[in-house]
Amino acid sequence: MRLALNVLLHFKVVGRKISSFNGFCRLILECTFNHTFIETCRLVYSYRRAFTCGAKQSSSGTTEKSNRDSFFLDKRGRLRSFNHKKVSRKKGGSLRGRGWKYGSGFVDGVFPVMSPTSQQILNFLQKELSAENVWDSFDSLRLTHATWDDLINAVVQLRLNKQWNLIVLVCKWILQRSSFKPDVMCYNLLIDAYGHMSQYKNAESAYLELQKARCVPTDDTYALLLRAYCLSGLLDKAEAVLAEMRKYGLTPSVVVYNAYIDGLMKGRNTQKAVEIFQRMKRDQCQPSTDTYTMLINIYGKARRSYMALKLFNEMRTQKCEPNICTYTALINAFAREGLCEKAEEVFEKMQEDGHEPDVYTYNALMEAYSRAGFPYGAAEIFSLMQHMGYEPDRASYNIMVDAYGRAGLHEDARSVFEELKRQGMTPTMKSHMLLLSAYSKIGNIAKCEEIVNQMHKSGLKPDTFVLNSMLNTYGRVGYFTKMEEVLTAMEKGSYETDISTYNILINVYGRAGFCEKMEELFHSLPSKNLTPDVVTWTSRLGAYSRKKMYNRCIEIFEEMIDAGCYPDGGTVKVLLSACSSDDQVEQVTTMIRTMHKDLPTALPV
Repeated sequence: MRLALNVLLHFKVVGRKISSFNGFCRLILECTFNHTFIETCRLVYSYRRAFTCGAKQSSSGTTEKSNRDSFFLDKRGRLRSFNHKKVSRKKGGSLRGRGWKYGSGFVDGVFPVMSPTSQQILNFLQKELSAENVWDSFDSLRLTHATWDDLINAVVQLRLNKQWNLIVLVCKWILQRSSFKPDVMCYNLLIDAYGHMSQYKNAESAYLELQKARCVPTDDTYALLLRAYCLSGLLDKAEAVLAEMRKYGLTPSVVVYNAYIDGLMKGRNTQKAVEIFQRMKRDQCQPSTDTYTMLINIYGKARRSYMALKLFNEMRTQKCEPNICTYTALINAFAREGLCEKAEEVFEKMQEDGHEPDVYTYNALMEAYSRAGFPYGAAEIFSLMQHMGYEPDRASYNIMVDAYGRAGLHEDARSVFEELKRQGMTPTMKSHMLLLSAYSKIGNIAKCEEIVNQMHKSGLKPDTFVLNSMLNTYGRVGYFTKMEEVLTAMEKGSYETDISTYNILINVYGRAGFCEKMEELFHSLPSKNLTPDVVTWTSRLGAYSRKKMYNRCIEIFEEMIDAGCYPDGGTVKVLLSACSSDDQVEQVTTMIRTMHKDLPTALPV
């Protein structure tokens, strides 16, 4: 063991590094053990105990915050500074998607000052329910430049609050009833509001009115119209917008392409989004930081972190500087695959490049440790975030509930859940779902039912995902009667069953050896307008694989391929487990290798 005094407290155990800033003191400990790094190094305090103690103290009074320095030396010996007053994006710092996203005078993160009149207009709009009363009141306003500014500032604030109906109300008054001259900004706000409300026909009408009023559409106008079409799944109309731009001799700018990609992402058409990105580069339109950030998000959500990293490196070679959102997206990409070392490397690189992490970045790093199976590592990041002056949000607590639940530490998960409530935050459906999963893993039926009842008392209606979890819990412990009662309630009630519902049932019946019941459910799927996916087919294969019914497994596998469903790694494992001789193993291996070249990829490279 080697001790060295420097600037930061730095722990390095089994190749993992967790940095903790504590004034001008750095302690480097290098310990090499064969056990998990948190549990084996006694010099590192128990994160579980520290977290629990913090939770207990918070209930009795406010916790005193430690003094924080504004200067420190990084690991390369460079003096750096940070501003503790700078809050997270969520609280008003470098805000994403706020203000006026595609231009029109308001830059992201920079807000116009609300005058007293503008604030009065905003308060009146949020209280008054009658549209006619709003318009009558607006008729008494003096038509001056100051009034115009106050109205637009109020609309921008409504946009932050996602109050689209009120935006439409104000813009329509300006355009239809007031004496103000029509302005492209007003039309843009109207198109944006209709787009978010999935009213693409009204967005179209607003665009046509803009042309009739002899306003010149800007890049923002086309961008917002594109996005409105994408959110409604109308890709042909979106392409028509680009065609119209070219018809008037306008080359789609990076703003337009970004809106197109953003709309496709929101519409869950990620493959088309990647195609548009490739087209953008072919058209010699230089992607911006926002473009690369969106694409890194796409690949991260598809669990293709290697492609996310490739794009990150590409943007650096193109001299396109990543921002904090880009780094957070890349950390999230590694986090989804549990690659905590890679995530931490990006975290450190981000700080070296002069970007201070915010609550979103810390949450992403916590998620990485959670998915890697190191709940106490996630707890250390949680403590570090608080030490650096960032207040954990609801997502932070949810990640900790999930981290302890994944590790089977259900009591710790419960403690974090209760701490969330003590901090004055209301647990969401996801918060309850994560706690439910923690108890479901150990088969604690009583606790699971208690959580569902608690959701009802909190005014949260359990959704399909919650009921699917209860189905799985009952099935795992052999409570088939209760499982069937839940299914009946879902089919006859207001709950919608999905393919995951029947995947759980098919898997449960298959594991229990009830093959006839399993086959009955499988063949009933078309009548329920559900298509079997790879999990459905694999669960069905598993029932016969356990009985070593090799020929039957091959028959089902061929049915699966004929139905256009391609196997994944789990399918191949199940198929191999059905083999009882080397010849059968060789036959399956050859068959899979032959198919592998023709399998489609999730996203084009």
